[in-house]
Amino acid sequence: MAFAAFLGWIIYLANSGQNSLFFQWVAAIPYGDKLGHFVLFATFTLLATLALGARAMPLYGKVKVYWGALLVFAFALIEEISQAFIATRTFDLVDLSADLLGIIAASMVLAWVLKRQAQPTER
Repeated sequence: MAFAAFLGWIIYLANSGQNSLFFQWVAAIPYGDKLGHFVLFATFTLLATLALGARAMPLYGKVKVYWGALLVFAFALIEEISQAFIATRTFDLVDLSADLLGIIAASMVLAWVLKRQAQPTER
């Protein structure tokens, strides 16, 4: 919940055209904006998926999609599209792509960790 509030605060600052030390720090890193999108949405995906008990739905064959990842993607899509209607923001497909890559990376890492946890340990 705290991370969602943090993300909401970041979006509020950006939507209202305000500046913060966080934005200045990210701007100082090459591709910092895209890296920021990746990290924020990967973190949000991990936390949301764990909060929902890592429940998933089958998508195709052995591929499954975590409900947390779907909810985070829906949020990212709505948030990015909404920027087209806010004077201080612009829709950016590359930002949405960075969000999606973060969501996918977090889902893959979580699936790997959960699979390793489920395997019996050898002595």
